[in-house]
Amino acid sequence: MKELTVGIIGSGYVGLVTGSCFADLGFKVVLGDIIQEKVDMINAGQPPIYEDGLEELLKRIRAENRLFATTDIPALIRDSDLVFIAVGTPSREDGSIDLTYIEKAAETIGDVLKHTSDYKVIVDKSTVLPGTTENVIARIIEERSGKTRATDFGLGMNPEFLKEGVAIEDFMHPDRVVIGAIDDKSYELS
Repeated sequence: MKELTVGIIGSGYVGLVTGSCFADLGFKVVLGDIIQEKVDMINAGQPPIYEDGLEELLKRIRAENRLFATTDIPALIRDSDLVFIAVGTPSREDGSIDLTYIEKAAETIGDVLKHTSDYKVIVDKSTVLPGTTENVIARIIEERSGKTRATDFGLGMNPEFLKEGVAIEDFMHPDRVVIGAIDDKSYELS
């Protein structure tokens, strides 16, 4: 059986902690970011953020070749079975959520899926309002790829409940896990 590869678009707080913990659980993880300096730091075993225990964890999983970071987001998508979107969703001046990074990630995913027949499961882990996964992410992926959700690609939502300072502990020993999925295959992989 093929080893499951988890791709994570966004190597900020949520993406890096989530990816490091998945790698610690034995998955092959590819982290993607557009900032080369962050990618270089992660690949050198130096986290660009502080989280208790993260530096030691990152060094160990890097030494075990369980986690790799890249700026090549299309390759990350092609090479992954499960793709998490963990990009920033900053607030605008009017208090609304800026979905620019979510939309860009969905466009890139759609562009890659257009040229593959592999069934990929896309999971939103970014902080968004209810309905964003289906009404924004899925819509953009379908428009860009010409493919259909729940038929050609899976879709899920897994909101994060990580508290800074104890995020590794929160991930490894959650008090709750919330998963929304469009089909059984997406649910099983999410």
